[in-house]
Amino acid sequence: MTTKFDELLEDFRGYLGTVEDALVRDAVARIDWDMSARALEPHPLACLCHLDRAAELAPLEAKPLVRLLAEHGADFRWGQTYSEADFGKDFIDNYGWLEVFGTRGAFANDTVAAGLLILGPGIVYPDHHHIAEEIYIPLTGGTEWRMGEGTFQTRTAGEVIHHKSNVSHAMRTGREPLLALYIWRGGPLAQKSDITGTVAQGRD
Repeated sequence: MTTKFDELLEDFRGYLGTVEDALVRDAVARIDWDMSARALEPHPLACLCHLDRAAELAPLEAKPLVRLLAEHGADFRWGQTYSEADFGKDFIDNYGWLEVFGTRGAFANDTVAAGLLILGPGIVYPDHHHIAEEIYIPLTGGTEWRMGEGTFQTRTAGEVIHHKSNVSHAMRTGREPLLALYIWRGGPLAQKSDITGTVAQGRD
């Protein structure tokens, strides 16, 4: 019997199959999709309130995945790497991630981790870096992204954003929430990111 977890993995893989990008195609080709399922207790977070809006904003190719999250998000195990002591209550109430597969996800994989990130409107995810290479694909547009010493640039839904190992990067949402797909590989898959410089709260 197909479960909502199987459907999550199927929709996740299905969306990745629509992305016309060499880096993403290579990453997808290297994933062993025959993964064992884990029995994880649900862990909903406050940030799930943004999923209905994300479903409205998502491009056509991503709608099956995002609608599944909007309808059944509370049934999955969402996590947070940081605490209120790190970035404050407003950030924590508007932040969370769902690891679809990896060392902590609904499906076990020791070589690559992938899932989805939520940031609510008006949130700054400050400059941070980690050993693992990271591929992001925003499923909602309008968020500003910064990498290295560069300036913030607005990215569109479906655009591929590549962060090489230990390259600092930051995100800043505007009026709309961010829902982004991510793939981590080539480093510790459960590492807490190192924060660069001073933590910013809210928008400039």
